[in-house]
Amino acid sequence: MAYRSFEELEVWKRASQLAVQVYEALRESRDFALRDQMQRAAVSIPSNIAEGAERGGKDFVRFLRVARGSAAELRTQCYIAGQVGLLTTDRMNRIVGELKEISKMLTGLARSLNTET
Repeated sequence: MAYRSFEELEVWKRASQLAVQVYEALRESRDFALRDQMQRAAVSIPSNIAEGAERGGKDFVRFLRVARGSAAELRTQCYIAGQVGLLTTDRMNRIVGELKEISKMLTGLARSLNTET
C-alpha cells in the first residue's frame, strides 16, 4: 500500500471527520464526564492512525488495533449516550454506523499491511 502521508488515508479522513461530528453532537451537553470520555475516544481514533502511519512497519498495525479499540469504546459510549438521552436515536445510529465502517476499514488496512511485511 503506497501513501506518502497519513493525511492521504481515507480511514484517517473519515475518523477525523467523525471526531468533529462527536464534538458538535456533544457541544451543548452538561454531562461533562461522558462528553469528555466520548471526545477523547473519538480523537484517539485518527490520532492512533496518524501515529502508527508515521512509525510505520509493525508499529502501524499495532496502532491500527488501538484505533479499532477506541472505535469500539466510542460505540459503547454512543449506545449509553443514546439511552440516557444525550444523543438522539438518529444521531447515535449515524455515528455508530460510521464507527462500524471505520472499524472495517482499519481491519482491512491492517490486513494489507500484514501481507506486505
